[in-house]
Amino acid sequence: MIRVRDIKKDYYLGDTAIPVLSGISFDIPRGSFTAIVGASGSGKSTLMNILGCLDRMTSGTYLMDGEDVAGYSAKQFAYVRGVKIGFIFQGFNLINGMSAIENVALPLVYRGVAKKQRDFLAMSALEMVGLSDRINHKPSELSGGQQQRVAIARAIAAKPPIILADEPCGNLDSRAGAAVMGILREMNAAGRTIILITHDETAAGTADRILRISDGTMNN
Repeated sequence: MIRVRDIKKDYYLGDTAIPVLSGISFDIPRGSFTAIVGASGSGKSTLMNILGCLDRMTSGTYLMDGEDVAGYSAKQFAYVRGVKIGFIFQGFNLINGMSAIENVALPLVYRGVAKKQRDFLAMSALEMVGLSDRINHKPSELSGGQQQRVAIARAIAAKPPIILADEPCGNLDSRAGAAVMGILREMNAAGRTIILITHDETAAGTADRILRISDGTMNN
């Protein structure tokens, strides 16, 4: 599903190029569960932004479903983010004034999905993560683990084939974190491709494959 070859990313301080990624190459098969593990400053967040079409690489090749996305326009990038990738972030990124079901349905509003259909998709996603009894609760009325499950429901409501999870257990205790990883495992068993970005070896152990990144290079 994903093939990257010799990805490099430089940031600039004045005229000086600061390399962050130095020739990253790997494949992610369709339906796999892959963890990309690295310490703070290793380049894993930069790599996640490139994989998620949130940022562009300096050079290299990035194929998704056989198409080279590196040359996509901003509009095409937005399409990939909206249709092909579901994002789960460490900080939940929920809107405090909205209920759980409203938070889950919001990305579907931006996609132009009719209200009846988006309510059905949002409710189905919340049922999948075990929150059918919390649909009208706002984030402040939910525990950290429940908020992360709402964030997962939001990521999967539109049924994207790829789930990109960035430190999804970073703000959770061990029990809630284990529950979240269990949900990701279930989604993978249902056929979704899971890419987990983490520094947590315990969370990474849930994956079928671990790729390690250090100082902008990767050990496959």
